Amino acid sequence: MFAVVRTGGKQYRVAAGDKIAVEKLAGEAGDTITLGDVLLAGEGETLADAAKVTVSAEIIAQAKSEKVIVFKKRRRHNYRRKNGHRQQMTLLRITAVGEGKPAAKKAAAKKTKTEAQAAEAAASAE
Repeated sequence: MFAVVRTGGKQYRVAAGDKIAVEKLAGEAGDTITLGDVLLAGEGETLADAAKVTVSAEIIAQAKSEKVIVFKKRRRHNYRRKNGHRQQMTLLRITAVGEGKPAAKKAAAKKTKTEAQAAEAAASAE
């Protein structure tokens, strides 16, 4: 399933597993976010109701884009200005595109020492 979402004033066509770079979003690497502004959704040639579709993504990193050089010059006036700019961006991995609420990410339960020893003993017995 694919969806067209709007974030940071731009539109992106996304599907589960895609990686995209968008304008800076709040959050740390590893956080899960929901992209709420879904404009269009569908699968193949059929379209789904965009109001019911949710897109969840995981933040991979907060980064800066390539440097853009801004150079101003006026002929015969000894006027030159050089500036650089690097836009802040967020790298996202789309985890799910689907109808309904996004699946909550559950942390794996830590094994206690006895469970780990029992599993190790079972593995060595085979």
